[in-house]
Formats: sequence, C-alpha cells, structure tokens
Amino acid sequence: MEVVVTLDGNVIGAIWPFTVVYTGGINPLLWRPISGIGSFDLPSSDIEITPFLGNMLDGKTHTLQFHVTNALNVWYIDANLHLWLDGKNTYTEGKLLQHQVMPLGISYSPDFKGLNGTFLTKANRSISSTGWVKSSHGKIMTKATQKFSYSNSMVMGDNGNVQMVNQEIHFDDSVQIKKAYTFSKAKKSCKRFLIDLYSNNMDQGNITYLSIANVTLGFNEKKFGVRGAGYKMPASSLENLQNGQGIMVVKNNLVVSGVGSTQQKYKYEGNKFFYFRNISSLNYTILNDEVGNACNRSTGSSFGFGFSSRWIPSS
Repeated sequence: MEVVVTLDGNVIGAIWPFTVVYTGGINPLLWRPISGIGSFDLPSSDIEITPFLGNMLDGKTHTLQFHVTNALNVWYIDANLHLWLDGKNTYTEGKLLQHQVMPLGISYSPDFKGLNGTFLTKANRSISSTGWVKSSHGKIMTKATQKFSYSNSMVMGDNGNVQMVNQEIHFDDSVQIKKAYTFSKAKKSCKRFLIDLYSNNMDQGNITYLSIANVTLGFNEKKFGVRGAGYKMPASSLENLQNGQGIMVVKNNLVVSGVGSTQQKYKYEGNKFFYFRNISSLNYTILNDEVGNACNRSTGSSFGFGFSSRWIPSS
C-alpha cells in the first residue's frame, strides 16, 4: 500500500505507511490490554513540497490530490497543508529546477503446488525534486528526496493451514536547504517497518480446531541533521517493538477458550531527552511495566530487544 501525492496530476511525493494491526487482527487475545502499535493513534507523515512553490505561485488554480494505491478500497486519508507566510515581503517567487520520479517497480515470484507454496514480492520507488524560493530571506535552494523499498515473503503449508509472513519496508527521506554564500542545512529520516507472522490452524476433530498465532510488529526510525561543512548535529532514534503469542480453541466458529501474551519495548533517545518503557501482559493482566528516563547507552540496538517466545506445535 502507498499514498501518492500529486500536483496537477503529477506525482510529487509518496508515503509507504506502517503496518497497523487493529485490536481484532490476527488474534484478538493479543491486544488486551496492550493494543497494536498505532491502532488508537495512526502515525502521520510529512511530505516536503517547497521545491514546487514556483509552480504554484503563478496566479493560477492548482490541485493537490492524494491517492491510495495497491490496497483495498476501504482506506480513508486526510491531510493538512502547512504554509509559512513572509511578513516582510508582499511577493514570493520560485522555480522548480529538477524533478525525477522513478515509477513504482513491483516484482512477484509465486511458487505453488496446490495450497502449499511461497509468494515473494518486492517493490521500490524514488522521488527527487529541487527548486528555489526568493523571499525577504534571500534566494534559498531546497532539495527533497524520498527512497522506498519493500519486501514480503509469505509461505503457505499444510494445505493452507500454516502461514508464515516476513515483511519489511524501508522508507528514507531527506531535505537539503542552501542559501547563497552562507551555510547549508539538511535533515534526514531513515525508517524501517517490520512484521513477522506465524499462524497455524490445527484440526482437533468434532468441528473444533486450535488457532495458534505468533507475531512480531515494530518500527525503527533514526533522524539526524547536518549544518555547514559536514558537521553532524546530534541524532535521535526511536524503537518500538511488540511481540505476541496467542492460542485459541475454536468450536463451530466460536472461541471456546484461549490465552494471549504480549510484550512491548519502546525507546526514544534524543539530544536532550531519553525515554524507555518495557511492558508485558498475559490474559488481560499487566505482568510487568518498567519506565525509565535516565540515559543508558549500553542498552538496546536496532530491533535488538531479543524477544524469543513463540508457540510452535511439534510435528
């Protein structure tokens, strides 16, 4: 799934959203009382359109549109346009110098025999734009770049009863600003979205089956800035990872019994602030809830939380 932004019908930016699992998804017992990441607060994203100001400031009417592609037709989107007015100048001018859009490239590699087999899907896209704006601050050059990559591996086994999914999205965007004869600034964000899923429906007879689900869901985002000739400003990083194990006994399409366990670790580390939380639950009960705000450089790494609990039936 991607959200594409167009100006007068031309693609100027895109968003590849984080995979949100709502409270009834995969196994409802996983998300009580710890809900899926983003399920009650959908993540928002920024798209830099400053290079296109020269196109929009020509006195004519222009159309900004948003499209959801490669998804079911049940997605609703909303957006805000952020404008900064120049109080010292009655007229602002600009020009788009360069705009390159690599079309969305998608590859599929299915390999199936009956109900068992594998799907391998990969996709990528990049968008780059450069333009200048002239105001009371002088002539400022802006370059915005977005790079996306996606991979999804799905394995089906036991005549479709076993499903294993591994999916990753890499989404990098950067903005560079340069003012003539003075310093330059840049900011960059690197995001990684992850979901791993194992599910198995085991027939128990008497119109009863055992539903087993293990899921890992999370994201990692690193931000950094550059000022002047290669000087890197302090970076910030955010890691948010959930791991859940659930099992249900289902009879005649009704849940008879079950158990769900979820663990979540959240860590933000920035220039002036550090926050950490480690929480786990079992069957509607919080087992552990640890919160910290004192910086500890020795803990954590990119998806290095070390979750390993998993229910997998023996053959």
